[in-house]
Amino acid sequence: MTKIRDDKYLKALGKRIRTLREEKKLSTYELSYTSNVSRSQINAIERGQINTTISTLKAIAEAFEMKVNQLLDF
Repeated sequence: MTKIRDDKYLKALGKRIRTLREEKKLSTYELSYTSNVSRSQINAIERGQINTTISTLKAIAEAFEMKVNQLLDF
């Protein structure tokens, strides 16, 4: 089975999350605490290293007080 992965998209998503986090002046620790997503996972997402789940994206979006579709608007 072929692995479906779009590294360019994952990097764009990571950049979007990092930008939002920095705009809200949150550390990765604070985002981790608020979203209940591990700090190491947030770091990996921001670097575009992992293809995360929709549930994780929902938790991060809620921590930013936005909807998932707003998080994916890049």
